[in-house]
Amino acid sequence: MKKNETIERTRLNKFISHNSKYSRREADRLIEEGKVRVNGNVVDNLATQVSNNDEVYVNKSRIKEDKDKIVTVIVYNKPKGEIVSKKDPQGRKTIYDTLDAKYKHFMSAGRLDYASEGLLLLSDSVDVIDALTHSKLERVYKIKVNGQITKQVEAAMQNGLELQDASDGAFKNSKIKSMKFSPFSGYNILTNNEKFSKIKVAITEGKNRELRRFFAHFGLDVLDLKRLDFGGISLNNLPTGKSRYLTREEYKNLKIFMNEDA
Repeated sequence: MKKNETIERTRLNKFISHNSKYSRREADRLIEEGKVRVNGNVVDNLATQVSNNDEVYVNKSRIKEDKDKIVTVIVYNKPKGEIVSKKDPQGRKTIYDTLDAKYKHFMSAGRLDYASEGLLLLSDSVDVIDALTHSKLERVYKIKVNGQITKQVEAAMQNGLELQDASDGAFKNSKIKSMKFSPFSGYNILTNNEKFSKIKVAITEGKNRELRRFFAHFGLDVLDLKRLDFGGISLNNLPTGKSRYLTREEYKNLKIFMNEDA
């Protein structure tokens, strides 16, 4: 059965965040404070799920997805030192502090951490973001590590790797410990020596700090990480901190991808 023949449900905080100015944390707080109603009833359960057929209100404002809107996708060249989130509890700069105000409600397909830079795809369509985020489309990165790319590292890139403890390279409080790394779809070693090496890699997943965890297993810290391409959409000459719309050809390819994914 195709997607458009089923009623898709999503968590209430995600629905609110995707279709309003509120972040997920703010949506959770509003739910806990009893300021959210679903079909006329106050809801305080954070696990509540809703569909587009439900009437969701925050205070007196209706939150809904406009099914007739024209889908917009932009490319953003994220600089280091920005968080991919609407709000940061630590007060750090977010991508939405830099992006034009008209993109404040856009969502990102996957994330780049605070120290990483490069291509982010953002859209006002939940369906597009979910499809891209969970796709096997190729992601291309340029990476600098503080050591040598050995034959052992190359073998793992070619054959994949499964770790019961992949906490090296992860965030300190990450709950994800074990991780399975699929074979890289491609790589090109640019420079290789004992002090540092540069490598361009292509992977088809977007797991939590996947590349940092992978190289950390071999004692290599990722010093620089930049995403260059996502599913054939490239940064090209887009300056850091700037955004652009997809080209006509990129929109055409995205439409083909979405139809195939349906």
